[in-house]
Amino acid sequence: MRAITYNRYGPADEVLALSDLPRQPPGPGEVQVELAYSAVNPSDIKRRAGARPGENKLPYDQICPHNDGSGTIVAVGEGVDPARIGDSVWIWNGQFNRALGTAAEAITLDAQQAVTLPAGVDLQTGASLGIPGLTAAHTVFGGGSIRGQSLLIHGANGTVGHLAVQLAKWGGARVIATASPAGFERCRKAGADSVVDYNAPSLAQDLLAMNDGQQYHRIIDVEFGENIETNAAIIAENGTLSVYGSAKNMTPAIPFGPLLFKAVTIDIALIYILKPDERAEATAHLLAALSAGALRCPTAEIYTLAQTARAHQAVEAGGREGAILIDVTR
Repeated sequence: MRAITYNRYGPADEVLALSDLPRQPPGPGEVQVELAYSAVNPSDIKRRAGARPGENKLPYDQICPHNDGSGTIVAVGEGVDPARIGDSVWIWNGQFNRALGTAAEAITLDAQQAVTLPAGVDLQTGASLGIPGLTAAHTVFGGGSIRGQSLLIHGANGTVGHLAVQLAKWGGARVIATASPAGFERCRKAGADSVVDYNAPSLAQDLLAMNDGQQYHRIIDVEFGENIETNAAIIAENGTLSVYGSAKNMTPAIPFGPLLFKAVTIDIALIYILKPDERAEATAHLLAALSAGALRCPTAEIYTLAQTARAHQAVEAGGREGAILIDVTR
C-alpha cells in the first residue's frame, strides 16, 4: 500500500517520502481500516521535526506519521464482531507508541481505536475528532456538567478552542472567549457569547466585566504560561484551570499564593494518555454533540498523499481556520 514515511528527523520536504508498505492483517481484537483521510496535527509536526520533549532519536527505524484519520473497516480479527465490517470510523492515537500511523491507505489497530461515526457524519469530520476533538471534549466536560456555568476559553479561534466553544455552548454554558480581533466573528459564529482580545492591556478586568463581575469556575487554556497571572486573578475559589498547551512559555513562574488560597485545581490534559473512563466520557460527549448537529469541524485544506510535506508546512505556518487533511486515496 502507498504510505508516507520518514526515517530521520528534519524538514518535511527533506524527510517525508512516498513509500510502499505491506498491509498488516488484523490480529485478535484488531480491525483493519481502509483510510479515506489522515489529519495533520501540530504534535505530528513536532515529532517529525525532532522537537518532542525527551526524544532525541527516532523510536522506530521507519515511521508512518499521523494519529488522526477516518475510513471504513474492511477486516476484523478474532474476537471482533464481523458486523463491524463496513462501519465508517474515526481513529484516535493512530501512531502513538507504534510505528505506523494514518498517513497511508490503510491502518490496522486495536478495535477500540476505531470509533463508529454517527449516521450522517462525513469522513472529513471524522478525521478531525481525534486529538482536537477529544481535547476539546475533555477540557470542557472533564469536571462534570457545565450547564448554567460561565466558561472562559482562551485562544478560541484555534482548532481545539473552536470545538470547545461549540461543545460548551451545547452543554448549556455561558461562553466567554479570548482571541485576536481577526478571529472574533468566527468565535461568535461558533457560539461564544462574548469575545475579548487576548492582548488587551486590561484583560483580567475585561474578562470579569464580561462575566458580570463574577469569577470563573472553569477556564480552558492553550497558553498556560502566558495567561497564568490573569487566570489566577479571575478564577473562583475551588475553580479549575483545564490546560492543554503552553508553547510560548514552557517554564512559567506560578503565582502560588493566589492559587493556593483559592484551592485551584490545575488539570493538565494530554489526550494521548487519558484514562479509559475519561476517554470514554469525552468520546460520548463528541458523539452526542455530533448526533445533535451541534458540532462542526471545518476543514481548511485537503492535500493528496504525495503532497503530505506541503500539508505539514501548512500546519507549521499557522493561521489556519480548520483541519489540514490528507486524502490518502489520491
